[in-house]
Amino acid sequence: MVDIYVRGGFVITMNKRREVLRNGCVAIEDGEIIAVGKCSELDKDFKGKAFEEINADKHVVMPGLINTHVHLVQGMLKACANYRRLIPWLKERVWPLQGNMTREEALASATLTILELIKSGTTTFLETGLVGRYGPDNIIETILKSGLRAAVARHVMDMSGYALEKGALHEGLVEDGETSMGDTLRLYNKYHGRDGRIYVWFGPRTPGAVSVELYREIAHEAERLGTGITMHLAEVREDVEYTLKTFNMKPVDFVKWLGLVGPNVVLVHVVWVTDEEIKTLAETKTNVSHNPSSNGKLGSGIARVSDMLRAGVNVALGTDGGPSNDNYDLIEEMHVAAIIQNAYKADPEALRAEDVLEMATVRGAKALGLSDKVGSIEVGKRADLITIKYWDPKLMPMNDPVSHVVFAANGSHVQDVIVDGKIIMRGRKVLTLDEEEVLREVESRSRELFSRTGICVEPDVKYPLI
Repeated sequence: MVDIYVRGGFVITMNKRREVLRNGCVAIEDGEIIAVGKCSELDKDFKGKAFEEINADKHVVMPGLINTHVHLVQGMLKACANYRRLIPWLKERVWPLQGNMTREEALASATLTILELIKSGTTTFLETGLVGRYGPDNIIETILKSGLRAAVARHVMDMSGYALEKGALHEGLVEDGETSMGDTLRLYNKYHGRDGRIYVWFGPRTPGAVSVELYREIAHEAERLGTGITMHLAEVREDVEYTLKTFNMKPVDFVKWLGLVGPNVVLVHVVWVTDEEIKTLAETKTNVSHNPSSNGKLGSGIARVSDMLRAGVNVALGTDGGPSNDNYDLIEEMHVAAIIQNAYKADPEALRAEDVLEMATVRGAKALGLSDKVGSIEVGKRADLITIKYWDPKLMPMNDPVSHVVFAANGSHVQDVIVDGKIIMRGRKVLTLDEEEVLREVESRSRELFSRTGICVEPDVKYPLI
């Protein structure tokens, strides 16, 4: 007997040959993929011999998606910061809301995000930065309960600015270097490697909120511990102005000078960079997380993704947070990434469907240092996979599974989610969280937060909401 046998319609393997199997099947045992191939070949060994058999003949079976930039606690802040550029968006809305959150509110918001990630097909994600007031232990415990795989960064800081604006950070989010670094190390010692699904990273704040000395300490500690670093970089023009005026360096040159580059680093956004900086990213094997919906909604610009890929930079994909997207659907993000880049470059092949699918799977795995574990459906890898039902007017006829997933599907087409060989969603019912309870909790907690801060009580709309 094997644990799970998935009998699929199409299996997008994302293996080295990028094979797509028609009438493909996948066998799973002890959390590991033990067989992948045509059902006609595998049925004799596995059909009727599994504890759980998933009939996915009208589905696309594919690797679970890897979201490389998530703000968990922003889940319940959707529509609360519309029509603003990044810095006023942060100062006037997002940071005051986050800086007033209680631990209970932060947990409710994070749990909502986790639920949405599962229901839209993400199996692994990178949380960009928790702080002490959120109660990071409770959030990590909820990730463990949910069954997802995650790299969780803890914010590290010793200043309160953003770019050239001193004191920009809300007082409720300000921490000193000793506290934030010490708690990151505590979380690492407590959770890193837990259940083979949790990895604790360093999450230095954006330049303007961290001293040179602390940045260098972060780089040193990450190397010593063999863990990762993620931070926002060159998201808006103001980020470039800061490093040029303060250090006479462009953003990528600045982080290279600090030691914050390399295969264990995921730089987020990276919109405002030059050809020379892109070359540096490639040479140092530094990863980039592209977040097109966020960059578009905030008017931050369009990252040069196709140029980066052609230069040899590993570019992965992220959704960012609730108020800047406003969802955590990585399938939708693939669609946005492709069409925006193709329009920006005036080239319909600037990003092909297979390119963005790589960004959401194998390139995401590489960015998180998990290429040997996840990102593709191959024998020996951990069983992280999803099924997408294509028996739907939007996805029929199924002429090209890869194209349809990227250009026609969205997260609501995801039916089943398996992580580490455990089914955590079956037929769109999440098995590890009580969806109704999560939604009720968010409804209650969000109203308390909005009422207390006076933010998002009335939406920024030009039509009457009565």
